[in-house]
Amino acid sequence: MAKTTQVSDALAHAFQAEGVDTLFTLMGDANMYWSEAMSRLPGMNVIHARHEHCAVAMADGYARATGKVGVASTTCGPGFTQIMTGLSIAARANVPMVVFAGDSPIGAAYYIQQIDMAPLATATGAAYIPVKTVDRALDNVREAFHQAQLERRPVVLSIPMDLQKQAWPHFLDYAPSSEWLPAAQRPAPDPKLVDQLCDMIAEAERPMIIAGRGAKLSGARAAIEALGEAAGALLATSLQAKGLFTGNPFALDIAGAYASDYARELFAESDLVIGIGVGLGAYTTESGYLYPGARTVQIDTAPRGLWQGLKTADLHIRADALAGVEAVTNRLIQRGVGARSALRTPAIRDRIATDHPDRKEFAIGNGVVDPRRAMEELDAIVPKDWDVVIGGGHYFGIAMTHLKGRAAEKYHVVSDFGAIGNGLPAAIGVAAARGDGKVLLIEGDGSLLMHIQELETIRRQGVRLLMAVINDGGYGAEIHKFRAHGMSPETVIHGRGDLAGVANGFGVRGTTVNALGRMPGLFAEHQAANTAGLWDVHTDDTVVSRPYRRVHYGEA
Repeated sequence: MAKTTQVSDALAHAFQAEGVDTLFTLMGDANMYWSEAMSRLPGMNVIHARHEHCAVAMADGYARATGKVGVASTTCGPGFTQIMTGLSIAARANVPMVVFAGDSPIGAAYYIQQIDMAPLATATGAAYIPVKTVDRALDNVREAFHQAQLERRPVVLSIPMDLQKQAWPHFLDYAPSSEWLPAAQRPAPDPKLVDQLCDMIAEAERPMIIAGRGAKLSGARAAIEALGEAAGALLATSLQAKGLFTGNPFALDIAGAYASDYARELFAESDLVIGIGVGLGAYTTESGYLYPGARTVQIDTAPRGLWQGLKTADLHIRADALAGVEAVTNRLIQRGVGARSALRTPAIRDRIATDHPDRKEFAIGNGVVDPRRAMEELDAIVPKDWDVVIGGGHYFGIAMTHLKGRAAEKYHVVSDFGAIGNGLPAAIGVAAARGDGKVLLIEGDGSLLMHIQELETIRRQGVRLLMAVINDGGYGAEIHKFRAHGMSPETVIHGRGDLAGVANGFGVRGTTVNALGRMPGLFAEHQAANTAGLWDVHTDDTVVSRPYRRVHYGEA
């Protein structure tokens, strides 16, 4: 007997019509029928996570890697409350996502997993759309995808389980949200403000440019490089735009907390800083101390005069990064403004080429490695066309300062909420998006252990990626903070254990790395195996990253 089409089937059809080809889910009573319906659709890749937070974090990584709307699903009650951190991260990172959240049944007098989902969702910065009737169900799906794309944030679509099991009374005709989305536009800057910036450039002798995620999303690299040349400015990026100027001889890598000593020296002498598609917040500007004598300009679609407790700029220009930069460069040419800058010299170019982010020496113990040297070895052997996913934690600063030579779209930094434990699921999402195994995860031991059950997901789903676990035997950030304040770190040092053995137990190839020089051979083995692999890299917990030494130890 033919199966009656249910609301869950119609909803699955609508999601596929929205272009969804990958779903990350953990099934329970309130979402299992829809998830099963999704799995029956042709070409649909359904990845079953072991934790609801991880399903959302996987969808987050997938969206970052593809630019599409990520899709995750949870059941109601405790299944939903597990994803608050994942929603907060995606909301702060402006990640478009739709979460199909099964809700408790409308018709039940009592249901143990009932909870008011709306205030939880909206408190994270996500939008919330409840499906209340069958007749509006598909409209609500369209609204969710429309809002996720237009506002670039996660949207929770709440659907009661008993409503999902009702018979579908209409034809399966669905017009996707793309038919309603406004055409992509590039807001142009006010010509008067462009002239003001040109005046500032004409007077500047040591101008600097900082480009952010908005510049990356706008595709403004070439235009910013042209402006840099016209203005005689050096180039740098925010953390989230690392790699944007890879290969440019006048690029200083990351500005702010992760900058090298030489970059800091140049910023300290700057008299004009132009931020493009960047918030110019506390980390990027070191709370305003990075360039104390410079006038500042912000070109952004949503400039803010006061943000994170700081004055962001002296002049704000509301414009798309590409459109704004092109307008400034064209106006400089029209006015015949030549660069007065003394920054683009062969001597500075050569200093940039030989600059090193951290030259401090540490005494390294036996059976462990300097994490900085391990990062350099990783960087040398993993091809530059691989995607690199980096979670949060102390090692994060080491990774971001020592990785070089990759395009901006190859870095996926999951640090938007300051939460650890997100790197592993995000890497699974990126790997699912790429499908070629060219994904490296750099994660800490404490972070990995928070969601180590997803190693089983990797094995079961056949996800291919390489995981380098920077294992200092505890929570590195707290270890160094305790030591910096003269306290014993014993309460946050737990021992390294055998993470490679744990990985092997889950069916993932695990190897312990406790000496430099091993990684080239191990990488050849990983490539030949054509599966997932985990390297448990035992690192010395006395090595303090450059950013931590500045912030917690007062190092200049």
